[in-house]
Amino acid sequence: MISRRNIRVKVMQTLYSIDSVSGDTKPGEPVAILTKKIEQSRQLFSYLVYFITEVARYAETDAIKKASKHLPTAEDLAINTRLAGNEILWKILDDTTFKSTIAELKLQHIIDTNLLKKIYQELVITPEYQEYVELEARDKKTEKKILELIFNQLMLPNENFISHVEEHFINWDDDAEMMQALVLNYLGKPGVQSFHDILSKEKWDFARSLLTTVLDKSEQTLELIKPKLNNWDADRIAALDLILLQMGVCEFLYFETIPTKVTINEYIDLAKAYSTPQSGQFVNGLLDNIHKELTAENKIEKRSFKNSTL
Repeated sequence: MISRRNIRVKVMQTLYSIDSVSGDTKPGEPVAILTKKIEQSRQLFSYLVYFITEVARYAETDAIKKASKHLPTAEDLAINTRLAGNEILWKILDDTTFKSTIAELKLQHIIDTNLLKKIYQELVITPEYQEYVELEARDKKTEKKILELIFNQLMLPNENFISHVEEHFINWDDDAEMMQALVLNYLGKPGVQSFHDILSKEKWDFARSLLTTVLDKSEQTLELIKPKLNNWDADRIAALDLILLQMGVCEFLYFETIPTKVTINEYIDLAKAYSTPQSGQFVNGLLDNIHKELTAENKIEKRSFKNSTL
């Protein structure tokens, strides 16, 4: 579920956390920090999907409440519950890993029912919802589109919802962009990914290996980076830029299935997204320079990456 880019972000965040703490880390501590960050992402992802399902299920809750009034009106008795029968919704709800994760994390105790109700009420007055409930047939594209609307247009832009999420998940700021992609990808293939493991074994091995390699090879990578800084003092460079450069150099030298072009492009994008406005150009220039030097010295060895699952 998590992509290699997501993994690089988690490793980058872990390295930044370690760099921000004075003193040496204990053996195993960096991997423990990375594990915790990935677990936090799993919990946040699970809650976002859970909230979407609860908004969709509220159609049925709303209908029952209104029909149970002492003197229900014709309008009360005519609540459309089509959304509660959404086929993608039920694929999610039938997923045993989703059910067990809700119970494990006690997500039902986190949810804000008033906020949930307000988002549902905003949903039912949208033109997209009105069109959806009038449809006679069901198809995957339409079923997915209405759930995406709940997430993209009603949850994410809602300041109250974001405040609610920030209150319960300290990693929201770090993971917001990644979560949007993960949730939308999941809605396209519900039931395929286990909610117990947000990373496959192969991707976890890559994450752990990248983290430990950057830490173990810190002196060697700095020896390659510092001569390329010209008039820049390594201590004056944005800490995140230096971390990204070290990660990139490690991929050049120690990850033989990752093409160097992919490495360079990935770290340029990460620098643009997470560091200073000038960082993309800075990281691009440095990595390209180092890549040329290592290639000229025959120090980069890559093998076929076509069958790589990373």
